[in-house]
Order: sequence, then structure tokens, then C-alpha cells
Amino acid sequence: MTELPRRAAARTARLAALPLGYAGRQAVGLGKRLGGRSAEVVATELQQRTAEQLFRTLGELKGGAMKLGQAMSVLEAALPEDVAAPYRDTLTALQDSAPPMPTQTVREQIARSLGEGWQDELVWLDGAPAAAASIGQVHRARWHDHSLGDVDTAREVAVKVQYPGAGEALMADLRQLARVARGVAPAFPGIDIKPLVAELQARAADELDYRLEAQAQAAYAVAFRDDPMVVVPEVVAVGEQVLVTEWLESPHSLAHVIRHGTQEERDHYGRIFVQFLFDGPARTGMLHADPHPGNFRIIPGADGRPGRIGVLDYGAVARLPEGRLPEAMGRLIRIALDNSGDDLVAGLREEGFIKDRIRVDADELVDYLAPFVEPARHETFRFTRAWMREQFERINNPRNPSFAMATKLNLPTSYLLIHRTWLGGLGLLAQLETEAPFRALMEEHLPGFAAT
Repeated sequence: MTELPRRAAARTARLAALPLGYAGRQAVGLGKRLGGRSAEVVATELQQRTAEQLFRTLGELKGGAMKLGQAMSVLEAALPEDVAAPYRDTLTALQDSAPPMPTQTVREQIARSLGEGWQDELVWLDGAPAAAASIGQVHRARWHDHSLGDVDTAREVAVKVQYPGAGEALMADLRQLARVARGVAPAFPGIDIKPLVAELQARAADELDYRLEAQAQAAYAVAFRDDPMVVVPEVVAVGEQVLVTEWLESPHSLAHVIRHGTQEERDHYGRIFVQFLFDGPARTGMLHADPHPGNFRIIPGADGRPGRIGVLDYGAVARLPEGRLPEAMGRLIRIALDNSGDDLVAGLREEGFIKDRIRVDADELVDYLAPFVEPARHETFRFTRAWMREQFERINNPRNPSFAMATKLNLPTSYLLIHRTWLGGLGLLAQLETEAPFRALMEEHLPGFAAT
């Protein structure tokens, strides 16, 4: 597979086959159980094979299919260990890789976006992609700034090129994935796929607009230019389907730390990640809303010591209405932290999280929201996979009194990306198993949270 499949019918057929494959494996599983194999062994095997098919298909199709896979991979820490372990490598690989498109197609896309004289600026282009994502891939190149004179002054750049037909494929994929989500959902306990797809649909247009992405990245680059822990590459040039930025030299991403990092590295980079998420809105009025490990690159320190983080991909950002995270968000988390159920119900109703005619039990609401506030109950908090799984299993347990709470809560549009980022951030910290002073960071950076 060397480029995006252009025919909608072919893409739709592959996605539509996912629940059929799951149903077929269920039938085979029933036969194995009748043949004497235990239900537990058969169920684990069924989930493993379904996951392998799903993530292989999502990665190969790219577009909205791969975007869903990347979004789900951030929540991998929430899956039960016996389900997650067999295909953890598949999930983490999806965060950093995808099949490349032909070099000639790349050059045609660059010419179309930057003009026929593009080779006057891009004096060298590596034909092999350095990285790939859901709607585009990145090539290493050298850019000649004519204002500096001789070609020897050319600087290293990253050229992000959008796949031909990416917009059409992205929207078609997301529509089809919305239809098949229910069919494969049983293979992924604890992850509600359908609302995840709906949220991706709502934000797809922004992520296809490279000029909009360039504006966001440029603002972040200015805001973090002198930051000792965070590096944001400068924007060099932008066209309709091409974005050129400074090259960021980095041996690997946070996915490598998740797999191989020492505890010192996990704590160090996890704290920088949290600090960046809170600092971004305060400095730029925007929230970087795509917290999967591939977007956070490691820049090692001297003598092998933990270093800095380079942050990539500004296609998904929340442009905050008041230029900061909502004051109500911090205030409501503080109320939940104080276990003031009645005040929490009133505050959530005022913000539109609970509709006027909906009645909720205050104690059950506090219990349901516990995972979002528990890290702030302690001076430092150790995020772990076990903790993340426990929270997901608890709120997805039909015997839990707060189980039905999800059907009673409404997520206002202004909180969509904030909610995704918060949940994805918790998932990433759990994968890293980071210990962080979460409470102090919230008191310093989250409007409305500090005790009065």
C-alpha cells in the first residue's frame, strides 16, 4: 500500500468488513468453546485477533481510519491487561508509522502547493519519509533562505505533505466508522468508540487546513522560544497541502520512553508534558489537543541525562474563547475535589453539562467523576496502567450505581477538545507511569482551581 486508496467504495468495503470479521470470529469462538476450550481463553483470543485486524486496517488506510486508531491507542492503558498485552506493540507502532506514498506524488503535491519554483527553496529533499501520520507524511529537506545569500546557508527543515485525496478519504472514513463502531465495540471494553468517532468528525476540517495549523504552530513557537524544557519548531513556509517547519533533531518519541524508559525518564518527561499542556493556553490562548506519544519528541540532555521535549503537530488545537482554559472548569474540579455533590450538580447544570430536565444523584455524580479529580487529591500522584484500568472498569460496570451517569451528562461543544485532551493526557501519563505534582500544577495554571 503506497498511497491513500482513492476509491470510496474500496475504503468503505474494508471498513464495513470489520464487524463482519468480528462476528465470524465469534462463531469460530463458539465452536472452540463447544470443543472444550475455556470461555476466558477463547474471549482473549477473539479480542486479540479483532484488535490486530482493526489496527492493521486502520493503519493501512490512513485518513480517518488511522486517526481513529491513533486516538484509541492513547487510551490503551485503560484496557484490561489480558486484552491489551497481546497487541500493545501494534498500538504503539501505529502512533509513529504508516506506509509511504511515492516520491513522485510527494513532489507533485509540493509543486501544487508551493509553486513550480519550489526547488529554488527546497535544494534537497529526502525521498524516504521520516515520519507518517493520518493525513500526511513528513520528509527531511534543506531550505535555502535567499535573504542569507549562498546556498551553503540552507537549513534543515521538515516538509509535511498531505496525501492526495486526504480530505475526501478522511470524511468518508469517519462516516463509515460511525456506522461500524457498534459492531466492533465489544472487543474493546472500556473504550466507547462511537462518541470518539463523532468528536473526530467535528474537528476534521480544521486538521485538513495546513494554513490554520501553521498559524497555531507559529504562535506556539513564539510563546516557547526561550523555554528551557519545551522546543517548538518555527514555521518556514506553508501552502494548501504542504507545511515546512524547522527540522527537530530527535532520536525517538515518548512512545520509546513508554516502552523502554527508566523511572527517572518517565517522571521527567511526564512532568514536562503536563506543564506544556497547562502552559500552552496561558501563553497562546490555545490548547494543543492531540496528546498521542508520536507528537512529543525526546531531545536528550548532556551526558545521557533526561533532556527536553519537542512538540509537533498543531492541526488539532482548541482555540479557547477567552484565551485561556475555562474558569468554570477549574472551579468545578475544585468543587468535586471537596466532595460537594449538590454544588457540583448546580455548577454542571449552569455550564450545560446537565440539561434542565435531567435529574442526577449528587453522590453518584461525584463517584463517576472521581478519575478526573483524584490526581489532584495528593501532593504528587503516580499515574499507572492499573489505576487507569480500575477507573474505566469501575465506570463501565453495570452493577456500579454511577454506571448510568454517562447517559445523563452532556458535553458542551466548547469542551469537546478540552475533554479529549484531558482524557488522552491521563492515558498518556498512565502509559508513562509518571509521578507528577499534578495538584500544584493545577493550582498554578488552571483558572478557578486555586483555593480561595
